[in-house]
Amino acid sequence: MADDDPFSLIDYRRLIDWPTRLAREWPFFARALADAPSRRILDLGCGPGEHARLFVSHGFEVVGIDASEAQLANAREQGESAALRFIKGDIADVEALTEGTFGAAICVGNTLPSVPNDERMSRLADGLRRRLLPGARWVTQILNYDRVAATRQRALPVNVLPDEDGELVFLRLMDPKPDGRVIFTPAMLRYRSGGDPPLELLAARHADMRGWRLAELEPILRAAGFDPIEALGGIDGAPFDAEASSDLVLVARSPKPKAQSPEP
Repeated sequence: MADDDPFSLIDYRRLIDWPTRLAREWPFFARALADAPSRRILDLGCGPGEHARLFVSHGFEVVGIDASEAQLANAREQGESAALRFIKGDIADVEALTEGTFGAAICVGNTLPSVPNDERMSRLADGLRRRLLPGARWVTQILNYDRVAATRQRALPVNVLPDEDGELVFLRLMDPKPDGRVIFTPAMLRYRSGGDPPLELLAARHADMRGWRLAELEPILRAAGFDPIEALGGIDGAPFDAEASSDLVLVARSPKPKAQSPEP
């Protein structure tokens, strides 16, 4: 794998309990996209493709985009089809990477912080709005970086999953910086209870991310034409609280054509 791919060594398909996560999240997505003007959707930062396959199983046609060759290799292991296609590229270049129009877009799993600055975020928002049909929704889920910065949060909850030779431990450390960057260090370890040593480091990388806050994202989305923009505190639909919410979920709608007044 490429040395500059920060996700080349971390197997997100093995380290997340996908059946439990997707079962928990689907009711929210079903409600958010119930009136999508098309069943063709974009999965921005698709990773190993688990969300994309979830949507396909519910009758959507999905185009997934990811910059990581390693993550796309995982996604393609389970196959592509007429309803499922994966593209390698920077999600900020969504307009150039895709063709046609879409009825919705998702960008979940804290993917948006891979977009490093205002210029790239504006390019993403502008290009996506041009690819979305009028009335289409863009659902984005990231960590609540207002809370991360205020509390100096240093780690996400540890995931422990069974493995044929012990247990796999998924550790995600964070180092928030004063300039808004967050250095992520995802690590994969094997734990053997009673072993000597009990922990073995299997993989670790670091990624330089942008800790986007609601006050930074809203004006960029509005300048691109998205309106209204709803801020939630999680996939459960709870209201967003900058001090307490663990996540920030934005549901932004592409503008519908304004009704023309009848001629006199």
